Amino acid sequence: MPHMDLSPDAFDAIVADALDRVPLPFAQLLDNIVIQVRDAPTREMIESVGLDPSHHTLFGLYTGVALDRRGEAYGNVLPDVVLLFRRPLLAACTSRATLLRQIQLTLLHELGHHLGFDDEQMRAWEDAFSGFGEPIPGGQAGPDYS
Repeated sequence: MPHMDLSPDAFDAIVADALDRVPLPFAQLLDNIVIQVRDAPTREMIESVGLDPSHHTLFGLYTGVALDRRGEAYGNVLPDVVLLFRRPLLAACTSRATLLRQIQLTLLHELGHHLGFDDEQMRAWEDAFSGFGEPIPGGQAGPDYS
């Protein structure tokens, strides 16, 4: 299957477009989370989530302390980070539209980790998710989920 080939700048522009389409309720949950793009996950990153790097890769990875695991003493910490991995995402997608959608789904999945969802809750949330809205001028998140 042919895959996409985009420069890092062009990929970053699609990530920005995906973030511009995040509905307001989700955008508010991204407070104090940094989105970073890396070329590919390391072997250690893949193994850290229980996968075999010789057979699997990652589109994204959440690093931080999930909301449900933060105690009263939690504070004065660096922001949580969602990593998006450019090469695996490009390898899996054949068009700008599919790449945009996969980035959106990856952001949604990593946000689920931030919220502390278990696997069952994550599957239910992803199954119920109907999409991101159109971008609103000025980069503000739109409320439309369709």
